[in-house]
Amino acid sequence: MNLPNSITTSRILCVPLLIWLLSPHFPLRTVAGAQEITVCVFFLLAFLTDGVDGYLARRRGEITTLGMLLDPLADKLLVTAAFIALVQYNPHIMKPWIATVVIGREFLVSGLRSIASSEGFTIAASDLGKLKTVIQIVCVVAAVLDHQWQAWYIGWFQIPVDSIAVASVYFMALVSILSAMDYFLSFWSHVNRAGAHRRAGENALLLARKQPNP
Repeated sequence: MNLPNSITTSRILCVPLLIWLLSPHFPLRTVAGAQEITVCVFFLLAFLTDGVDGYLARRRGEITTLGMLLDPLADKLLVTAAFIALVQYNPHIMKPWIATVVIGREFLVSGLRSIASSEGFTIAASDLGKLKTVIQIVCVVAAVLDHQWQAWYIGWFQIPVDSIAVASVYFMALVSILSAMDYFLSFWSHVNRAGAHRRAGENALLLARKQPNP
């Protein structure tokens, strides 16, 4: 296994540790803010490896089929684990229906990409999909911090943690739905074009068969 794939695998191994950090078994949970800060730093570092493994794979010319499989899988596992754990950790922010929408969207897109691959075409990542990933990171961090702080006060300046967490969660749910629709429309467009080409080929073959032999 090359270095980029090893880094991707380490992100998958972070999933059970993230769940443990968000659980009541975290040893420093009685220290105000210790659990929340630890989870946020760990989650951000884990997601940072997503850019590192991709950069190294391209730089070293080590893009492999295994890496193309593991990389999106690692991202989806990390996000799914965070959202499921947050339903229990901070139900005020992370509602079960929101987690269901986000996780369902990941299954839908993965399924569409799998079918597209079997049909010989790919669905490129859309701008909405990239925006969704960024918002998911902000959402997880804000929801975790909201468990301890409603707001941060820096002198006269106030950072409304609770308002940011609520807004990011609902905005993320909206972007997840819109990006799922975008992927589906792209998939359907490819299917229609492939169907049109296939029908055109079949019609041409039928016409050729009907032509009288010279």
